[in-house]
Amino acid sequence: MFESLSEKLSSTLRNLRGVGKLSEENMADALKEVRTALLSADVHFKVARQFVDRVQEKVVGQEVLKGVTPGQQIIKIISDELETLLGEGETQLNPKKPLKVLMVGLHGSGKTTSTAKLARLLKKQDYRAPHVVACDVYRPAAIDQLEVLAQANDLGFTCDRSSKDVPAIGRAGLAAAKSEGADVVIFDTAGRLQIDENLIAEVQHLREVVQPDEVFLVADGALGQEAVNVAKAFHEALTLTGLILTKLDGDARGGAALSIKTITGVPIKFVGVGEKVEEFEVFHPDRLTGRILGMGDVVSLVEKAQENIEQDEAERMAEKLRKGDFNLEDFLAQMQQVKKMGPVSSLAGMMPGMGNVQLDDSADKSMVRNEAILQSMTRQERQRPQILNGSRRMRIANGAGVKVVEVNQLLKQFQQMQKMMKMMKGAKGRKMMKKMQAMQGAGGMPGLGGGGGMPKLGKW
Repeated sequence: MFESLSEKLSSTLRNLRGVGKLSEENMADALKEVRTALLSADVHFKVARQFVDRVQEKVVGQEVLKGVTPGQQIIKIISDELETLLGEGETQLNPKKPLKVLMVGLHGSGKTTSTAKLARLLKKQDYRAPHVVACDVYRPAAIDQLEVLAQANDLGFTCDRSSKDVPAIGRAGLAAAKSEGADVVIFDTAGRLQIDENLIAEVQHLREVVQPDEVFLVADGALGQEAVNVAKAFHEALTLTGLILTKLDGDARGGAALSIKTITGVPIKFVGVGEKVEEFEVFHPDRLTGRILGMGDVVSLVEKAQENIEQDEAERMAEKLRKGDFNLEDFLAQMQQVKKMGPVSSLAGMMPGMGNVQLDDSADKSMVRNEAILQSMTRQERQRPQILNGSRRMRIANGAGVKVVEVNQLLKQFQQMQKMMKMMKGAKGRKMMKKMQAMQGAGGMPGLGGGGGMPKLGKW
């Protein structure tokens, strides 16, 4: 996500290291590079110009604070400005219940999928009995798609395949949602290849009937400035309350996300970061800013871990780590827990310092291969890896469809990890773990403390 922009900005900021004062002279070239980076990311030229002007106004003439390098100082300034550009603090939904949400957008933007994704996300946020209404009467597959997604995620669903009366379908869906006690009802509307009068008139009529509390435009983030133009046109016709940017996982530039709030005045509320129904997130400007500047997004990483890693399993693994008792059975369990959190490449972007590291799908393929190898072993072999002689390794390789050398590589990797676990049993290990416990108690790592967070590591 935004790899190109992140790489160029990080390169520019590295060049400022060692400067004693942030002056107009030494900032001119740097800001020129920042502007070029924004334009190459397909950011609107007015937005890029205003951004650079604001940064320059805050930077020039500032004395470098004691103990802070100019690079750190300008990163803070650019970080603050990026956060403002993305729409600081504007992601809250209307508190009304039942919350009525109207989804609009062009054909192919991901509207139907986003409708189900949003309903699923709100369900996890304790919205009771989310209900989705299929109002796209022109694309039969849209109704079927939404119905399948609703069934898979235990959502209420309303449609009328025999009707072309969109407002009537919306009215019936709203009544059905209320009768089921739904806290939120989401209306999926039809799209077109381009904005036209019929599309706008139909959505306006539906809006008059259902009186939505939120009107969300679903826009393809990879379209860049074209997504901004689409948002502007829909906002003028319907008065949008929020934006959902989709396909950000395939957008290395980020022009739409960085331009759309400034040009339209409409905040981004949610983002789609993958095809799977769970790959849908509340938009946090500060967290995305951290990813763009290569500082990672530890909060989202911890939240993802809390969501996917089972509490009992985490406590069991913590106990294993304390005792230095770590076998291939634990290795397999750990791998399966990590897989639940999503692709390795997406997790890497949340880790500080990993924002500019280009990862392909080889890491995920390697994990799948290693899991196949481990599952080709018997339970006894995973618990006592020392019994894995040549003939057993050959059998395991054949069972997993890999070469023996790949089995050997996995075992070598495990042995290295096992050595590290044993080191944790010593005095240095106890000292390290106590430091981690202190961070937990002081809230040093967001979400790692008590009150429903990840489990404490226990006493050493």
